[in-house]
Amino acid sequence: MDATTKALIIGYIQKANKKLEVAEKLLKSSDYEDAVSRAYYAVFHATQALLLTEGERAETHKGIVTLFGLLFVKTGKFSKNIGKYLANLKDDRESSDYEVFSYIDKATAETAISETKEFLKQTTAYLEGLGVTF
Repeated sequence: MDATTKALIIGYIQKANKKLEVAEKLLKSSDYEDAVSRAYYAVFHATQALLLTEGERAETHKGIVTLFGLLFVKTGKFSKNIGKYLANLKDDRESSDYEVFSYIDKATAETAISETKEFLKQTTAYLEGLGVTF
């Protein structure tokens, strides 16, 4: 992996961690819809970092889910549960951002943040295994 790709991966993970920090602050202030949205974007950026390790980049949110499933879940690099976290976060983010009467409540936001933390933990471990240091 070249230096430019490593730098992009590190940048995506830094951005992902920042989005998670913001999501946690929004949860504490009872802004559940925006907490879910930021949690999803943390996972979105982490997934973009992962895709770079395969020489890929997704252009859409649906593409992120599809490529992650094909390149990381079907190959056994990540568990099906991690793939479900990504898909569920995407769906919840769309509800929170676009629905007038969304179903996002405190429990949903707490789950989103918990799943995001696990996703980022596994992503970081995977990337470190490839020689990317943070």
